[in-house]
Amino acid sequence: MLYREAGQFKASYAEDQQIFAIRQDRIAVGALLVFAFVVVPLVANQYWLSAILTPLLIFALAAIGLNILTGYAGQLSLGTAAFMAVGAFAAYNFVLRVPGIPILVAFVLAGICAALVGILFGLPSLRIKGFYLAVATLAAQFFVVWALTKFGWFSNNSSSGVISAQKIEILGYTVDTPAGKYLFTLTIVAVLALAAKNLVRSSTGRAWMAVRDMDVAASVIGIRLMQTKLSAFAISSAYCGVAGALYAFAYLGTVEPEGFNLDMSFRVLFMVIIGGVGSILGSFLGAAFIVLLPIFLNTAAPLIEHGLGLQMPPGFMSNLELIVFGALIVFFLAVEPHGLARLWQIGKEKLRLWPFPH
Repeated sequence: MLYREAGQFKASYAEDQQIFAIRQDRIAVGALLVFAFVVVPLVANQYWLSAILTPLLIFALAAIGLNILTGYAGQLSLGTAAFMAVGAFAAYNFVLRVPGIPILVAFVLAGICAALVGILFGLPSLRIKGFYLAVATLAAQFFVVWALTKFGWFSNNSSSGVISAQKIEILGYTVDTPAGKYLFTLTIVAVLALAAKNLVRSSTGRAWMAVRDMDVAASVIGIRLMQTKLSAFAISSAYCGVAGALYAFAYLGTVEPEGFNLDMSFRVLFMVIIGGVGSILGSFLGAAFIVLLPIFLNTAAPLIEHGLGLQMPPGFMSNLELIVFGALIVFFLAVEPHGLARLWQIGKEKLRLWPFPH
């Protein structure tokens, strides 16, 4: 009874083309944003803000970028961390070498730099696809990390290769508290997530999905494959670049190539698979699951040891974490390929018919 479209009429094209067409969705999203912006900074402690919520939002943004490329455009990529590294080092160098540049402008330029690198490594998608394209983007991962390590200019000739990110300053105000960094990250992620939600509904997003479903048929009906695939690589890499800049400036506080290794690329891919391929909401659900699962396992381990009287060997929980990740990926690929987002959609469909049987 609470989730029904009955009686909600659209009187204009603008109303019909809203990002959230159902009134209940708009109320829920508005309430969630108010909770995230107002309530969370007041009730969450420093640990939750700096160690859990901020990286969760950053990984969700990276997952959105990968979902645009893999979920909507159907181009498999294993170089997500490389594009994040490009964004992080680009933002660092723009702030370092352009005096007085606003941090938001540096982040935008970092996204553009990551987009250009994404286009460069997206060129093979014009000839290859599937597993071979994944290998080509994997080469981007190794090449970018090698270049950032080899050429000292990127790290300002630091002997250790690990450099401290500059402070985040906006209109003379320094964002240096956990709550401030959380709100800064949340603002950028919310704006870019709504932009992505709107983009996939546009003609560009429909062209991506047409190429994903069958590129030959898309070409026959007049969709330009080169323009469509490269635009997906560019926008996806731009999102990942901004996420990398946030990861370095708002979370780690340092900029180093090894912080964006292959393990991070796989972790973001797992977020997309578990959360839901081809879903903006799934990117957030997958990021929340991957970030919160290790915390849950580490919290549950002492309780299990105390309750069962067992003594777990060292390193058991880290290995259990990998086992659970692998089992869940196999489960979602076999049982529910569309991930947690599809389960949420099924729940909403049941709410439409409740209390009547389905």
